Amino acid sequence: MIQLSNVTKQYKSGTALKGLTLQIDQGQIYALLGSNGAGKTTTINLLLGFLNPTSGEVTLDGLSPFKDRKAISKRVAYIPENVSLYPYLTGVENLDYFCSLAGIKKSKQALKEILTKCGLQSGAHTQKVAGYSKGMRQKVGIAIAYAKEAKVLLLDEPASGLDPAASNELTMLLKQLAKEGATILMASHDLFRVREISDRIGILKKGELVRELKAETVSANELEKVYLDYMQA
Repeated sequence: MIQLSNVTKQYKSGTALKGLTLQIDQGQIYALLGSNGAGKTTTINLLLGFLNPTSGEVTLDGLSPFKDRKAISKRVAYIPENVSLYPYLTGVENLDYFCSLAGIKKSKQALKEILTKCGLQSGAHTQKVAGYSKGMRQKVGIAIAYAKEAKVLLLDEPASGLDPAASNELTMLLKQLAKEGATILMASHDLFRVREISDRIGILKKGELVRELKAETVSANELEKVYLDYMQA
C-alpha cells in the first residue's frame, strides 16, 4: 500500500533522507520515530506529493503521488499535529464543508454518525470549533479522513499535546480504522504511544532508517533503550 524504494531527498543545505526503503501493507500501523530533523516530516511530504525525491521511487496504492495527484488525493488523508478547522463553524459544519471539497455529499445525520464513530461526543457536534480542545479537533480531522474513505492516513505527531485520556482514545480509534482496512503511517517522538498504537516501528536518524522492530516484541522500556542507544551512537 505504501512503498518507498531507496529514496533519497537532498536540499542545498544537506541530505534529508538517505536511501530510505519502507513498505507498509494494508491495515498496518507503522510509526517513524526520530528526533527533530531525522527526516520524518520529509517522508510524509514525499508521500503527499509536496516534494519530489532526488532519487528512488515513492508509491501509494500503486500510484505515484507526483504523477497521479488527483487519484491520490481521493485515497490519502493527512492529519497534522494541529488540525486546521474553521473556528466559527461547528464540528458538523466543518465536516460537511471538507466533505463538499472532496465532492462527498452526506446527510446531517450521517455526518453526526461519523463524528460519533470518531469519538466526538454528540453534545459537541453543534458547538463551534473555537471552543474545542486539541483532542476534539483531532477527532474531527480523523472524521474528515473517515468520511472520504481514505485508504491511507498520514499523521504527523498526532498525540502531541494531548492529555492521557485523549491520547488513549486516539490509540483506540486508529487501531479500529486499521482493522477496517486503513493503512496508517505516523511520525512521532512519543515512545510510549508509538509502542501502544503501532504494529511496526522504524527508527530514523539523520535521514537513515537505522532499525525496524515489531511493536509486540518490545516493551516500552526496551524500546526506549533501543531508541536512545541509536540516538547517542
